Order: sequence, then C-alpha cells, then structure tokens
Amino acid sequence: MKALIVNGSGMENLSVSEVAAPSISAGQVLVRNRMAGVNPIDVRPVMDPLSVRPMPREPEKARIPGAEFAGEVVEIGSGVDNLSVGDRVSVYNRVFDGTCDMCRSGNENLCRDGFILGTISNGGFAEYSAINARNAVRIPDDLSWEMAASLPVAALTAYHAVMRASVKGSDTCVVLGGSGNTGMFALQFAKAMGAKTIAVSRKSWLGQYGADFTVDANGAAEFVSKLTGGAMASVVINSLGERFWQAGLSLLGARGRLVTFGTLTGRNVGFDIMNAYTKELAILGSTGGTMREFTGLAGDSMRYKVKVWKRFGLSDGRKALEALDSAERDGRVMLAL
Repeated sequence: MKALIVNGSGMENLSVSEVAAPSISAGQVLVRNRMAGVNPIDVRPVMDPLSVRPMPREPEKARIPGAEFAGEVVEIGSGVDNLSVGDRVSVYNRVFDGTCDMCRSGNENLCRDGFILGTISNGGFAEYSAINARNAVRIPDDLSWEMAASLPVAALTAYHAVMRASVKGSDTCVVLGGSGNTGMFALQFAKAMGAKTIAVSRKSWLGQYGADFTVDANGAAEFVSKLTGGAMASVVINSLGERFWQAGLSLLGARGRLVTFGTLTGRNVGFDIMNAYTKELAILGSTGGTMREFTGLAGDSMRYKVKVWKRFGLSDGRKALEALDSAERDGRVMLAL
C-alpha cells in the first residue's frame, strides 16, 4: 500500500512510500481509508518526533502520521461481531485499554495507558489501517467523507469542550478562532444547545456554521459588552493558547467558564488570581472526547457541516501539512486517500 512515511525530523523527511499493508489481530478490523483531516497534532510527530510522549513502544513501526480519518471496513478479525465488511466508519483515535479507572468511568480520552493514533503508533495517512474494532464507529450512508474524517478530532474535540462548559440556552458563548478546525464545530454545537454564539474571526462565512455574530479580535470586548449589557460572556472557548489567553479572560463575566484545549500560539500564560476569584471564574481543561460522545456524534453527524478549503492527494501529503500555516487558508485541509 501507499503511505505517508516519516523518515526523520522535518517536512523534508516526509514522503510517500510503498509499504506492506498492516495485518489484523483478533478484535481488529482492516479499514480502507478514504479521507483524512489534517490537524496541528499531525505536525508534531513529523517536525519533532523525539518530543512525542510517551515515546513509541516500537519506533520503527510508528512512522505514519494521521490522527483523523475515515474509510470502509474491508476485513474483519476474529471475535468482531459489531461490524461487517463494507461498513463505512469513522475512527475514534484514542487507543484505550478499557480497564483502567478512567476507562471504566467512561473517560477513555484520559486512559492511563492510552495514546493517539498517528503519534506513537501508525495513523491514517495511508491507504489501509488496522484498527481495534471498538474504535471504528459506523457512519450514515449519505455522510460525506470530509465530514466523516472531521469527526475524530475537529468535531469531537469541540463537542467535548462544549460539554465541559455545560453550555445551555441562557449562555453567551464566544469562540476564539471561530474559523479554525475546531472553531467551526464549537459554534455549531453551542448553537445547537441554544446558546447565543459569537465567533471571533475575520471570516465572513461563519454565520452559516452556527455564529449569531462575528467580530474581529480587536473589537471583541466592546462588542460583547454592548451585546450583553455589560454582563459579558458566560462561556469562552480558547483553542488558540497563549496569545489569546488574556483576551479570552477579559471577555468573561461573573461566574464565566473558559475552556482551553490548544497551544497553537504558545502554552505559557500569566494569571491574575484576583480576577479569577472576584468573578468566581472557572478554568476548564479539555482534551479529545469520550467514546460515548464520539458514537453520539457519528449518529447525529448529518446535522452538522464542515467547510473544506483544499483537498490534497496522498502524494501531496507534505503540501497538505504545510498548508495548515497558509495565510490564505479558509477552511479545512483534507487528504484524499
């Protein structure tokens, strides 16, 4: 099969090669991958593979990136009774043991011995992937491959963040980076919960993706203040990290909740303790999502949509990863497999 292979640190060491298709074990299925989403999480194993923690158990076998993908089941391993050949599936990308305290409580995203596909094991930037059957979730027959391949990271990460914030109809929810991979989904999910939604972005199309209002970052605080009569936002979702940390906090009103799950612009921030306790703010970390959330999203996926900017073929995988940083990017970057 063809696969995008990491041969060393740096984009220049990323290339398409012909490799043996994976064989499956009991409890696994072989998926013919059709589409993959490209995310910042896919860049780190390419640019700095030695920084990935935990380190791959078998480094020589963990050379294919790709944390977000979907395809068709083409082979079933022994003991698998929940899937059939021909099923269209999206792949939950957290490998989990199912036995630790986190897994038993339904928090597979926090599995004590878990990891993300494409980081310390082979991912989906290949024609075929061997997947634990419990990670492969059926999707509607009419769902586009682009949407199916946006469920594991872009959609699920946003959904879990919205759930962490307990967004409800009385909330005013601000999404920083509203046009990003997760931002466009966070807006849709918050809107579905009945919240008033504000996208902080310069893009004009976010009204079609759940935003009631769109405002530039420079005018966000004044806009939110006027909209809420000075009460400010009850929820801020920050997937961008350090550069927007203070701005995000400044948008919160009393008892506001800030959810954070990204470090695109840095990971180290200052923190005004007095501001936090005088407003009784809640700062919530969020990562990935649970298996239950993912299964629910797959079932409801026809309700939502994704904006795709560019599709690349596997042979242009390096260009796809580099396109993430393009100033012209206007939607998702996808890899057709």
